[in-house]
Amino acid sequence: MSSNFKSANRHQQYLFPPSLQDWLPENHLARFVVDIVSQLNLRPLSEAYAGRGSKAYHPDILLSLLFFGYATGVFSSRKIEQATYDSVAFRFIAANTHPDHDTIATFRKRFLDQLQPLFVQILMLAREMGLLKLGKVSLDGTKVKANASKHHALSWGHACELERQLQAEVQELMRLAEKADTEEIADGMNIPEELTRRQDRLAAIAEAKEKIEQRAAERYAREKQEYDEKAAAR
Repeated sequence: MSSNFKSANRHQQYLFPPSLQDWLPENHLARFVVDIVSQLNLRPLSEAYAGRGSKAYHPDILLSLLFFGYATGVFSSRKIEQATYDSVAFRFIAANTHPDHDTIATFRKRFLDQLQPLFVQILMLAREMGLLKLGKVSLDGTKVKANASKHHALSWGHACELERQLQAEVQELMRLAEKADTEEIADGMNIPEELTRRQDRLAAIAEAKEKIEQRAAERYAREKQEYDEKAAAR
């Protein structure tokens, strides 16, 4: 009896070059990372490149590559570089370019102080949008006993405590990256259905940013009130 197998031709020729957009699911974490990073204020990073003679990779691409890599367990700059060739997700984030490992590692070291708060912003925005996990990074705030309900609005106190927890998570990610680059060593990949469409994702990111900014204003007002009360009591 003859066997009946699906055709698999690795030498298949395409009339037009395939688009990375077609090969990456709409709900993939890589799309989410690209969209959320596009909403961050990266002007301080961009301005640091002013006056350079040669063209540089945009901080948007390098930041997205680093965050996606660290969130999915890829910490080595060499492995991130290789992934821009081997992985559809990394290739999508890098817009089919291939920053070398020296460029990636130098970017991380040069802007370490700026990257850490940006990473925290990404995680806080994701948590505000209802995600409990981003790649391998937990966002549910279990260490501060926050309600893990997807639709639960964070209280001011829990939000502050969660932010401190996420800052510690980011510091650990950066430590692992430095370790990986030094030693050269080597699933939370899907985003919820309601965030699949890019327009919905961007709208949710904008709403999350507004809530976080409102909480920051409340925090400032509360801290100022406490300061004024202490000053008056002196």
